[in-house]
Amino acid sequence: MPKPCSRRRDAGAILTVVAILLSPYPVSAGGGGLTGGATEWTQLLNNGELVSLVGHSATQIDNQVTQITQLAEQIQNQLRIYQNMLQNTAQLPAHIWGQVQSDLNRLQSVVTKAQGISFSMGNIDDVLSARFKSYSDFKASQPTGQNFSATWQSWSATNRDTIGGTLKAAGLTAEQFSTEEATMSQLRSMSESADGQMRALQVGHDIAAQQVAQMQKLRGLVSQQMTMMGTWYQSEQASRDLAQARRESFFDSTAPSTSGGQTMEPRW
Repeated sequence: MPKPCSRRRDAGAILTVVAILLSPYPVSAGGGGLTGGATEWTQLLNNGELVSLVGHSATQIDNQVTQITQLAEQIQNQLRIYQNMLQNTAQLPAHIWGQVQSDLNRLQSVVTKAQGISFSMGNIDDVLSARFKSYSDFKASQPTGQNFSATWQSWSATNRDTIGGTLKAAGLTAEQFSTEEATMSQLRSMSESADGQMRALQVGHDIAAQQVAQMQKLRGLVSQQMTMMGTWYQSEQASRDLAQARRESFFDSTAPSTSGGQTMEPRW
């Protein structure tokens, strides 16, 4: 049976051999060698832990970089959204309406000349009735002498001035073509360069307003043409009524007496 002293020497020898085999560095024999091996082994363990820590830290850094990249992309998307919102809500610096109101005012003033009848008259029916009497009026009282001349002159002046005002209104609208085309050219340019939904809608509204203005001018011309035709027909009817009343007055009158004169004796 081995002695305790012998067992301690064997254990020490085994530890020494294990330390020598595991250590990459040369280890001296004896007690100092064993202590040095233990120290190197501790350093190896520490280095392994450091490598593990460095690897773990690199993984964390990589994850953080990924998160930062994703956050930057989100911020860029938000900025693009805000930019689109600003672009789509941007309004036109100024609207182009043209000279619609002034053109319509000029159109109304042009057709109202002298004794002419215009569509802008609020009492156009009363004016026509006053200037062109009806058949019943002529039956009751016919114009004669100087009164008849003044009546005929009023009819002629009314027709001539109404026709002249209508033609002048047509000429005025023709003169406005150049300014209207310039306005539409600006609107077309703005429509082509509209860089947002709001500006595109506003340009569309301006073009629609121009279309309404053109319809209003067309209505003015058509109304004046109808007024001119109505005035002419009224004067023609009044002239016919007067002629008919004069004919009836002539045929209803009593023929002058032919009696009371000397009888001429025939000569043989």
